[in-house]
Amino acid sequence: MLKRLKGLLFIGIGYMLSPLSWWNDLFFNLPIAYLFGYLVSWIFPDFFLPATIAGYWLSNVLGILMMQMGATDIFFAHKPQNFKQDLLIGLGSSTAYTFLILGLLYFHILEIPAFLAVN
Repeated sequence: MLKRLKGLLFIGIGYMLSPLSWWNDLFFNLPIAYLFGYLVSWIFPDFFLPATIAGYWLSNVLGILMMQMGATDIFFAHKPQNFKQDLLIGLGSSTAYTFLILGLLYFHILEIPAFLAVN
């Protein structure tokens, strides 16, 4: 029972960090990304923007991984866990999702909002 509660907590927090909850990027992912960029810019001052982008991507990946781990705890509690395999599957699916979105943007199936477009 305790493992299932931990799974529910992981799914909830992971959902808030994942790209599935685009509406609360303002409250979770963007502050985390900004903090990551700020911390990296202490060491490498010119890397604030790239580190912020990387921090945003990492927070989304963390959300997907947490959701996967939580779902595994809930639905497969009786089976032994292979953390390395689960991590590789989560990273692979997150990377595939990122490339899918980049492809949709590249082929103009999705459009970048006007306020983000660089002129």
